[in-house]
Amino acid sequence: MHIALREIVNSAGRLIAMLAVLLALAGCTTTAVVAPAVKPLVSEKYAAIVIDANTEQVLYEEASNVPRHPASLTKMMTLYLLFEALDSGRLNPLSQIPVSAYAASRPPSKIGLRAGQSIDINTAILSLCVKSANDVATAVAEYLAGSEEQFAKMMTAKARQLDMRSTIFRNASGLPDPEQITTAHDMALLAMALHKRFPHHYHYFSNRSFSYAGKTIEGHNDLLGRVDGVDGLKTGYIRASGYNLATSAGRGGRRVVAIVMGGETAKARDAHMEELIETYLSRGAPI
Repeated sequence: MHIALREIVNSAGRLIAMLAVLLALAGCTTTAVVAPAVKPLVSEKYAAIVIDANTEQVLYEEASNVPRHPASLTKMMTLYLLFEALDSGRLNPLSQIPVSAYAASRPPSKIGLRAGQSIDINTAILSLCVKSANDVATAVAEYLAGSEEQFAKMMTAKARQLDMRSTIFRNASGLPDPEQITTAHDMALLAMALHKRFPHHYHYFSNRSFSYAGKTIEGHNDLLGRVDGVDGLKTGYIRASGYNLATSAGRGGRRVVAIVMGGETAKARDAHMEELIETYLSRGAPI
């Protein structure tokens, strides 16, 4: 009788253990973040996130809410405000943006504007998306807000509207400023907002080159045309940030937005971004 009782207790224990395992597995299906299958870059500046653009589920993240410097990812917000001005009628496609001496003096990357020149809206947008031109970013800021300082306040206010709670902008270009900070998570929110809010302007981000003043100006985003489904957005680099990249990619109804910050080289950053896309795009939810 004692043996029979012991067997019953043991069987009950095994059943409870099995139930615990099943409950744990069931709980895993509601977790927002999938356990990383991609190793993070070895860099103290590294941060990354991959988000399913259809469901806004986080598929991968590392240090995604740790403060980082945006570098030229900043220009995504400059473009956001420029697109808003176009859509509101404040600007039109024929508008000309004047170039101040201050804007012309901004360091590279730039297209070499001179003080007193003007630039048309289409060329300005391409210069920001493709060349990441700092002279153009400042000219746009001054035209829309009167000064770059005032424009940076507009950028930060718009960031709060987009729920980018950890971002502060101090200039329109991403040139070094210790107070200009963001996170990978915030940059992903901005990238998704650009795609959702301005689908009619989004094609600009997929350009790999454009013509200006009789020259062909090549872009910096080497994933365009190389990785299937990649259609933008922006590269960035300053010493304080390392090599940054915001990418949107879609295949078969699935779409992800991915941010990589703090790469030691552009090549390492690009390879890591490609690995993230190839790993997590297939895990997204199709529309």
